Amino acid sequence: MKFTAQQIADILEGDVVGNPDVEVSKLSKIEEGTQGSLTFLANPKYTPHIYSTNASIAIVNKMFTPEEDIDVTLIKVEDAYKSFSKLLEYYNQIKNNKTGVESPSFISDSSNYGENVYIGAFSYIGENVNIGNNVKIYPNVFIGDNVVISDNSVIFSGAKIYSDCIIGKYCVINSGAIIGADGFGFTPNEQGEYSKVPQIGNVIIEDFVDIGAATTIDRATLGSTIIRRGVKLDNQIQIAHNVEIGKNTVIAAQTGVAGSTKIGENCQIGGQVGIVGHITIGNNVKIQAQSGIGRNVKNNEVLQGSPALPYGDYNKSYVHFKNLPKIVKNINDLEKNKWE
Repeated sequence: MKFTAQQIADILEGDVVGNPDVEVSKLSKIEEGTQGSLTFLANPKYTPHIYSTNASIAIVNKMFTPEEDIDVTLIKVEDAYKSFSKLLEYYNQIKNNKTGVESPSFISDSSNYGENVYIGAFSYIGENVNIGNNVKIYPNVFIGDNVVISDNSVIFSGAKIYSDCIIGKYCVINSGAIIGADGFGFTPNEQGEYSKVPQIGNVIIEDFVDIGAATTIDRATLGSTIIRRGVKLDNQIQIAHNVEIGKNTVIAAQTGVAGSTKIGENCQIGGQVGIVGHITIGNNVKIQAQSGIGRNVKNNEVLQGSPALPYGDYNKSYVHFKNLPKIVKNINDLEKNKWE
């Protein structure tokens, strides 16, 4: 699909400097631009490339004024980075704007779906499923009984949504994600063997949530595991049964959250963080990568380490830790000299 500079400028509410009729059909980095491609300049350190790029169109900030002759047509906007992101989103909407039900796929007679829905081949839609308008379900997706998927959500290939789970509006669930598998609930008997505790709750995912590839969110033992509005989960994250994650919290890859822990709003949690069960983490908390959280965390704390310490204390302690062999040697020398 081709777009002219003027069409792009209209979408971004920008101004064209150059040929408004030049066309592009692909995107590129500014240093790798080719004829027929669109790029952008936001970071000043890439400014030299604007004079040598072979891209046909470049999105730039309104304040940008070329200091040399350039061949590329410019689209001037208030914020080049945000505008390019907006254009990527627009491009994705067009690219993924599939509709219709592909064959073979199975849709239970008791289920229903809204307008402009796409259901890819080899997908399975169970009993009493309710799918809203503009939902995209890509091939090889499993949707269990009594699931609700609200308007404008996207479920990518290979995702599994178990029975009774609820997915909000404008959610994205990436390939391999599993929503609503049984929580890790077992109890030992007198013989030391483990019996399974039935997991009869569900998972509730509110609006504007993104779930990364191969991330798993377990159903509650009773009640619901809840992912609040605007949460963003990276790939390969484990969220255990009865966890609640507050709105607009972001969590990076390979983090694990144990059962019944409550995480507040607007938190930022790095990769490979381990969080024990049955604790509460406050709002606006920041946890550095590879930290281990074994206690309740107050609002606005910044933590690092395992077990985690306040961020400043961790850095001070680490300085001493690096010098520990030297410190021990000094102590041993003092002890030796004392007895000589």
